[in-house]
Amino acid sequence: MKKLMIIITGLVFAGLFAASASANDIKVGAIEIHNPRARAMVPGAKVGGGYLNLTNTGSTEDRLVSITSDRAATTEVHQMSVNNGVMTMRPVAGGLVIPAGQTVELKPGGFHIMFMDVAQPFKQGETIRATLSFEKAGSIGVEFTVDTAGGANTSTRDGHSDMGGMDMSKPK
Repeated sequence: MKKLMIIITGLVFAGLFAASASANDIKVGAIEIHNPRARAMVPGAKVGGGYLNLTNTGSTEDRLVSITSDRAATTEVHQMSVNNGVMTMRPVAGGLVIPAGQTVELKPGGFHIMFMDVAQPFKQGETIRATLSFEKAGSIGVEFTVDTAGGANTSTRDGHSDMGGMDMSKPK
């Protein structure tokens, strides 16, 4: 009887953990949105980063065409890259393609969301609301959980804390 209680208790806790781990996961059309998160910003900062995974469960590609948030004057998908030792960050022209049957990860050091001209810097523990609009799947509200400034759920730097001298020009 004691073994049965231990097994049942373990299953209950596993179920609760799984439910909380996927609490921020949502779906619109064929697009699944997983783990939306943003980084806390230092006081006075005007630019913040957002990250998530987009999975296209459909049979045709879709495209993330716009993002809006009442917390930022402008919100865009950017791509960061390093060429010949120079870090560049530019908006993704024409929207971000999510190929059929694939996942696109928005993370530090690659594709990511830029919240620009932020009036009130993001604070750890709060939630940032945004609307993601897809070419085929439509629009959906998403809540980004704010992590620590160092990015507890991220593994590499994204350059948002030291953007001085970075080439952020529009592609020619």
